[in-house]
Amino acid sequence: MLFRASAKTVAVMAFDGSLFLHLTDNFVHMHGYRPGTSELRSWERSIPVLATALNDAGLGDVEVMLEYTLPLNSKRADVVLAGVHPTTGEPSYVVVELKQWSQALPHEDDTTLCHVDAYAHPVLNPIEQVRRYCEYLVNFNGAVSEYAHRVNGVAFLHNATEFGVAGLREIERDGRGLLFTGESRGAFLAHLRTVLSEKHPGAGAADELCAGVAVPSKQLMSVAAEEVRDRTQFVLLDEQQVAYRMVLNAVQKAKKADRKEVVIVTGGPGTGKSVIALQLLGELYRRGIPALHATGSQSFTKTMRKVAGARKREVRDLFKYFNSFMSAAKNSLGALICDEAHRVRETSANRYTRAEHRTGRAQIDELIDVAYVPVFFLDEHQVVRPGEMGTVADIKEAAAKRDIPCHVVPLDSQFRCGGSDAYLRWVVRLLGLEPGGPVTWEPDGRMQLQVAESPREMEAFLEARRAQGYGARMSAGYCWRWSPEPSPGEPLPPDVVIGDWAHPWNLRGDRSLSGAPPAALWATDPAGFGQVGCVYTAQGFEYDWSGVIIGPDLLWRDGRWVTDRTASKDPVFKRSTSDADVDRLIRNTYKVLLTRGMVGTVVYSTDSETRAKLRELVSVSARERLGYRRDSRTHDRRAPWS
Repeated sequence: MLFRASAKTVAVMAFDGSLFLHLTDNFVHMHGYRPGTSELRSWERSIPVLATALNDAGLGDVEVMLEYTLPLNSKRADVVLAGVHPTTGEPSYVVVELKQWSQALPHEDDTTLCHVDAYAHPVLNPIEQVRRYCEYLVNFNGAVSEYAHRVNGVAFLHNATEFGVAGLREIERDGRGLLFTGESRGAFLAHLRTVLSEKHPGAGAADELCAGVAVPSKQLMSVAAEEVRDRTQFVLLDEQQVAYRMVLNAVQKAKKADRKEVVIVTGGPGTGKSVIALQLLGELYRRGIPALHATGSQSFTKTMRKVAGARKREVRDLFKYFNSFMSAAKNSLGALICDEAHRVRETSANRYTRAEHRTGRAQIDELIDVAYVPVFFLDEHQVVRPGEMGTVADIKEAAAKRDIPCHVVPLDSQFRCGGSDAYLRWVVRLLGLEPGGPVTWEPDGRMQLQVAESPREMEAFLEARRAQGYGARMSAGYCWRWSPEPSPGEPLPPDVVIGDWAHPWNLRGDRSLSGAPPAALWATDPAGFGQVGCVYTAQGFEYDWSGVIIGPDLLWRDGRWVTDRTASKDPVFKRSTSDADVDRLIRNTYKVLLTRGMVGTVVYSTDSETRAKLRELVSVSARERLGYRRDSRTHDRRAPWS
């Protein structure tokens, strides 16, 4: 959170101006940039109104947590109020979503969405927004995971009239989603007094919520079966739910009007693209609407087939590849969900494609043609192979040629890397994927970062984390040759050799060998820790701790990064691949590898000068603030819980 104090203190600081200085300073420290104008305006106009209301209600001792960050997620609730329930005496919490809107109209097709003049596209109804924040908090904070009744939610539209937002109330169902306006301020105060005591301070309850252990994130793969077959396992928030509803509405509309529509959902690592894709597939599957899930990733598709289709053949058959639709009939599907769509290629044909099946059509055209509503989930910064061309511009151009409406829904909040925006920003700045150059890592309490002095030290550190029950993987840039797989019973060839340390690459085939899982299961099978993964087996997956080896294809020289294409053993780089494309793809490769970890990342470079730069950016003082300490005898870096 950005700031916490009693309602009395918040009111005083709001009116003397000091509160906004504290919020701004804390925001800059946490995120690395200044808050936007709209955020500042919201703080200045909405927080004083709420603070006054609390004090007028006699709740001056209630604890107010401003910009409360949800666990394992970068999304922030505007306010969480902490106090004591006036009847039960238990801790009691109210999640408050503040809006400055004067009026809003429900979406004509879906009342969980609404239209506000300030936005060109539909946004989530604030009642639905705060309800989902409550559900998410219960799911992921140990302090309330067994006490769901302690969490309530309200949307306070203090500038709105009852008439101006009356249509939004259609989805009011319970205490987790109530709406109050400036005109119903009295009812708002009365409601707060029913769940928060006027006689007891809320600091203790706030302490309890803050100390609540983050319930481990429900791993995408481990719940895929329930997700697709039975019910929703993840709570979608804000723009995630908007994207989900937009697709369902588009499918419903296309079915009625016999009219195609394209939806593009963009977002960086961990913004929930695959979670939304699975929820959509599950919902369409339950509604009986013909839909398929497709990717360009063999690892992702095979894992989905194995986990989600463990008991039902028809579920396995829902997961396809992008090149599966070369001869498919047009509009034979209600929806095609294209996950990892940045891996869409120029054509579906390859060297094994028979001549009679070579249509010459672009792969994007095939994917658009096969369904009434093709949906593309993509991150343009994860393009790691020449020939991958799944970009917003390419898809919009292909849709425009057919006169098909195309809608783009951006996802901003992210769930990977502990929900740390600061860490993702550090990675893209480190690799020069955003301007400004590398910056020093400032621990934010969400993501842990460590620089190893050797691959052996990195492996030992990760082994210690595994002994504590965490998952871990080691991955590397494609800088070592890849030997043919051995015969059954023979050891895997130790291709990744660094000094006296050597490990095999992950397998390439579809069968287990020498105790190692098949390539498609390297990221999800615990036995995958024994091999070094590459970008093609890591992309699209996540694990608790990630060890990343930066090879000699990316070097720090004279104050800048230099890529050496001769150091890359990746067979996809042909002579015809330009130096500029190789440079971009190598940097994107390391971005993918560095953003797989949910809890922490350990990075090692084979180059001493590059390693020195990494140590400079991840300073000793920063590691000490994270709680690491070095034992001079064992050189074992231990996490705070060791």
